[in-house]
Amino acid sequence: MSYKVLVSDALSEQGLDRLHASADLEVDVRPGLKGEELLRAIPAYQGLIIRSGTKVTKEVIAAATNLRVVGRAGIGVDNVDVEAATKRGIVVMNTPGGNNVTTAEHAISLMLALARNIPQANASLKSGQWKREKFTGSEICNKVLGVIGLGNIGAIVAERALGLKMQVLAYDPFVSPEAAAKMRIELATLDDLYARSDFITVHTPLTKETRGLIAAPAFAKMKKGARLINCARGGIIDEAALSQAITDGRVAGAALDVFVEEPPPADHPLLQLDQVICTPHLGAATDEAQINVAIAIADQVANYLTQGVIQNAVNFPSMTSKVLAILQPYILLGEKLGGFLAQLSSAAPLEVQVEYSGDIVDYDVAPATAAVLRGLLSPFLETPVNYVNAPHLARERGIRVVEARSSKPSDFLNSIIVRVSDANGVHTVEGAVFSNKAVRLVRVDDFYLEAVLDGHILVLNNHDVPGVVGAVGTLLGERGINIAGLELGRERVGGMAISLIHVDGQVAPEILAELRTLAPVISAQQIKL
Repeated sequence: MSYKVLVSDALSEQGLDRLHASADLEVDVRPGLKGEELLRAIPAYQGLIIRSGTKVTKEVIAAATNLRVVGRAGIGVDNVDVEAATKRGIVVMNTPGGNNVTTAEHAISLMLALARNIPQANASLKSGQWKREKFTGSEICNKVLGVIGLGNIGAIVAERALGLKMQVLAYDPFVSPEAAAKMRIELATLDDLYARSDFITVHTPLTKETRGLIAAPAFAKMKKGARLINCARGGIIDEAALSQAITDGRVAGAALDVFVEEPPPADHPLLQLDQVICTPHLGAATDEAQINVAIAIADQVANYLTQGVIQNAVNFPSMTSKVLAILQPYILLGEKLGGFLAQLSSAAPLEVQVEYSGDIVDYDVAPATAAVLRGLLSPFLETPVNYVNAPHLARERGIRVVEARSSKPSDFLNSIIVRVSDANGVHTVEGAVFSNKAVRLVRVDDFYLEAVLDGHILVLNNHDVPGVVGAVGTLLGERGINIAGLELGRERVGGMAISLIHVDGQVAPEILAELRTLAPVISAQQIKL
């Protein structure tokens, strides 16, 4: 059988050669195809290979009646409606790792250029000036580099910096001290990293937790004369606060490959400062990286269409379609439970125990465990977490993962229990798969209840006294927050209780703070699933 593959963005010749080499693939290369043209063309294809230019919207997915796989040459799949693709049974693949070395090397290059004022000196000399004294720089040997985010890219940066005889500190709540020690890296708190580092480089994803992570309070804690490098995402560093910190002399300079708005406006304050050097998001822009991701995605798409092999999928585990149909509700439940726990506790997990009971014990439970880890790790890591790489990422961070199959009688025929141990203790959640394939949360720590694992959920711990529901409902109603559902659980009459309140959207931090001021309420958190 022959499969048609559309390549709608520019792809290196090496990648195209791999596609053309397969006798089972008919390849059309139409870079720049978009809009109505793409909608008209896409029904004819089983495979689609893109970069960042093509937008695979839900409209494209709806029109793609024969599409089986979308391959993204690169890491980010934010230009793909993954949810819509998943609902249609379309595998979405990317190429994690293809840009890691390139981005890490760019960060090191920017650090060196920043330390020695190379771009400024080059511009000055080309303008006809010879001002050596103006561009006196700083050695990096024996200096302290602070790495925020010790994922794949951060780890490569740290390795290169050690080779340059730098001392490396790192902040990453998902890396154990033992794992860091093997890399010859000292783990530190953020405040300690700020206080001791001569150079600080950022390698975290942009999430609600990391947006504005490095702002005015952070700059106030930094060692005077520190220099910053950002090859991760715009928005992690507060650009206005950085500009002020450089103007005030607290920060000696910055090297930026990313901005909140790209391209930044010509009058952007940071572009006006001589102490700031910039590049136009070139982290992954090398010939080698472009060839690597092109070859990787060509092979992945070809292998899936011709052999059914799934690699680096962001929305499906690696398994046959028959087994997937059986395990799908457990995979969904596992990921939801992991995501719930990730947001319930802010400490880095040290151990994850997953216990299965019911029909799933007759199958390989690894995909469901991978789903738990994906849900647990995704909110915190720059590396895209999928069913393939989640176990590896957990091992890389020193997280112990234990699987168990239970034959003990349970309140629920088919269930998954997840226990996560961290520095603060143990959190346990249990979920059940019902006969109609519906999944529910049935236990949080010592509290039993039955809750839908979807949408925005407020989790309140409170004393079991009269009036809690009324007080919480009144406060939320006065703040314009609509309650869509409510589940309650308690350990005993008059003891401790838990409330899961489903709301229609994000609740502002100040409203959460108000909830915590209510007399019976002990804690209030927000979870998004």
